[in-house]
Amino acid sequence: MTSKVHPTAIVHPEAKLDPTVEVGPYAVIGPKVRIGPGSRVSPHAVIEGDTTIGARNRIFQFASVGAEPQDLKYAGEDTQLVIGDENLVREFATLHKGTAGGGGVTRIGNKNLFMAYSHVAHDCVIGNGCVLANSAALAGHVELGDFVIMGGLTAVHQFTRIGKHAFIAGGAMVAMDVPPYCTAQGDRAELVGLNTVGLTRHGFNDDQISRVKDAYKILFRSKMGLNEALSKLKAEHGGHSEIDHLVDFLQRSTRGVTR
Repeated sequence: MTSKVHPTAIVHPEAKLDPTVEVGPYAVIGPKVRIGPGSRVSPHAVIEGDTTIGARNRIFQFASVGAEPQDLKYAGEDTQLVIGDENLVREFATLHKGTAGGGGVTRIGNKNLFMAYSHVAHDCVIGNGCVLANSAALAGHVELGDFVIMGGLTAVHQFTRIGKHAFIAGGAMVAMDVPPYCTAQGDRAELVGLNTVGLTRHGFNDDQISRVKDAYKILFRSKMGLNEALSKLKAEHGGHSEIDHLVDFLQRSTRGVTR
């Protein structure tokens, strides 16, 4: 390990780094940190707390990973940050560990990109393949499905969920759940259509996209209430995985749904 760690870096002797991990000048790594093979920590990055980082991640300079949550109720509990594989954490990004009241773990999947100054607060759950553009901010307990795109300067209210393949336009303030496949923009954010470009890129065929379009019309362009629209949607398109996922997401909403 010592051959990959710059002599000016401070790595606690109890930290567990794979021998292939590279640590740049003046980086600081705490005693409860575990970093998997092929990962790189750039100069001046700080990784602390009970933090587990998987394989082939890149932590860029001045990033803060695993710090205590910005929650006044936090009283030093032993909580965690768990990060998967092949994530990019860019300059000055902040990823915080969980709180006891929120389950104790902030969890991040694989192949996500956290651009400069983006923020992931305590107890968030982030899927795979997401992008948080510059200064995008997630409050505590937010959930992001797979392949969510957050534009620059966006913000998400605590306990809000954003469904997979959703696209949040730059500057949006998201206060309620955003359904899968949808595009949202504005303050407060409203739905403005479907992320058909993203669906195509991720392998949705023409029939699947057609059903998603029909679902959007039923749910958000008709004059039906949500429960009535869900019943109609299940009757017409139930049994297809992309529709069943959408229905399940909406039925589990507790904050309300962005319309």
